[in-house]
Amino acid sequence: MQKQKNSKYTKKIIAKRAIALTLIAVLGAGAGQRAIASTISNAQNKINEANQQLNQANDKISDIEGQQSALQTQIDATDAELVALLLDIEVLEGEIDQKKKDIAKSEKDLKEAQDNADRQYDSMKKRIRFMYERGDNSMIEALLGATSMADFLNRVEYFTQIYDYDRNQLDVYKETVQQVADNKAILEQEQEEMEQLLENQEQQSQALQAKLDTMKSTMDDYDTKLAEAQRLADAYKKTIDEQNAIIVAEQERIRQEEIRRQQEEQRRREEEAARQQQQQQQQQQQSGDTQVAEEQPSSDSGKNPAYSTNISGQDVVNYASQFIGNPYVWGGTSLTNGADCSGFTMKVFEHFGISLPHSSLLQRSCGKEVSYANAQPGDLICYSGHVAIYAGGGRIVGAQSSRSGITTANATYRTILSVRRVL
Repeated sequence: MQKQKNSKYTKKIIAKRAIALTLIAVLGAGAGQRAIASTISNAQNKINEANQQLNQANDKISDIEGQQSALQTQIDATDAELVALLLDIEVLEGEIDQKKKDIAKSEKDLKEAQDNADRQYDSMKKRIRFMYERGDNSMIEALLGATSMADFLNRVEYFTQIYDYDRNQLDVYKETVQQVADNKAILEQEQEEMEQLLENQEQQSQALQAKLDTMKSTMDDYDTKLAEAQRLADAYKKTIDEQNAIIVAEQERIRQEEIRRQQEEQRRREEEAARQQQQQQQQQQQSGDTQVAEEQPSSDSGKNPAYSTNISGQDVVNYASQFIGNPYVWGGTSLTNGADCSGFTMKVFEHFGISLPHSSLLQRSCGKEVSYANAQPGDLICYSGHVAIYAGGGRIVGAQSSRSGITTANATYRTILSVRRVL
């Protein structure tokens, strides 16, 4: 009896020890799992923070790339405008060289005309001096020597014709001298106007080059900012990858720890069963799997003048002509207080509801191209660095220069680069 009691007591002691050992193992595993869970939670928080920063960096990259694209468009347009302006300057320089040759020829013609006039004047003086030195008697003797009335009249008419010839020839030579001198003055004025226009175009090219340099410098700044934003984005991606690796590693640790714990539990049960000499097999399994869903980085998609009018060309010419005599002002757009060539054409067509850019170079691309042979009143006549309105009959009206103001001129006084019809 007593032996049975001792046996029951021993079994209780063994059972209590087994329970205690199991509790210790469970508590130890729980503490380890809580530490692992804390590590995973911290890693997940870092992933969430890095994802938010990565999204901001991607937005910044998209914004910079958009600004770069817009700036590149401006750079391309400015570069094309500069190239066209440089070509205009080259054309204008050629015209100035030709004008200098024309002036040199005019100077030669003027000297030749003046020499002819001087020779005629000298001949006339010699004949007058001869008649004066011989006296009136020589003329009277010549007249009295006539053999008949007809001969007498012929001799009188001869003296008169000599005088009239000398006088007429002198007048002709003087008129020729004046015409050549006037033509030379016109050529010199045209050369002065073209040289002033060349100076203006060179100033424009310098301004465009400075603008282009500034935009390229800004593009370099964008490149720097883009590289920095990309570096940050790469760093955030690296952080996300590292924290994801930590989560995977910790999850593997949890899995391995659970396997180890289960194996240890099985071993203890087998040992306890052997000591108790009982073939009781423990079926209790504790599940400590903790599934932590990996949150993958979200990715945001990158935000990454035909003119037609019923206005007649003559209406345009009539309206433009009423401002003839008003001043020329560089950069001006006032038809009364002063305008430059493109400002004048822009404001005239604006009166009829047609919008033109304030640039002779850009107006050369407006409307449609027509030949000069088919030019009609109201068409734009485009030159190198200059534009005017065709008035018909081979004439133009426009803001010519600071010296001439708003005036009319011969349409072919310079090389015509294009004729544009905007009506």
